[in-house]
Amino acid sequence: MGVLGPQEMVIIIGLMFVLFGAKKIPELGYNLGLFKGQVQRGLQENRSSAGSDMDRGGMTEEHKEESE
Repeated sequence: MGVLGPQEMVIIIGLMFVLFGAKKIPELGYNLGLFKGQVQRGLQENRSSAGSDMDRGGMTEEHKEESE
């Protein structure tokens, strides 16, 4: 399973129940999923804008106008 074994996972899940309660865990999971999606979209946008900058020779539009 990688770094965490089954015993560690049981301990982590047990601590989550104690700290947050059974009603908050689904809400936390949902919010974590939203956060993950936003991070992935941000990274994807960053990659696409970096690619378009490379198409212009590494210059953004502002820098390109200043150099002309």
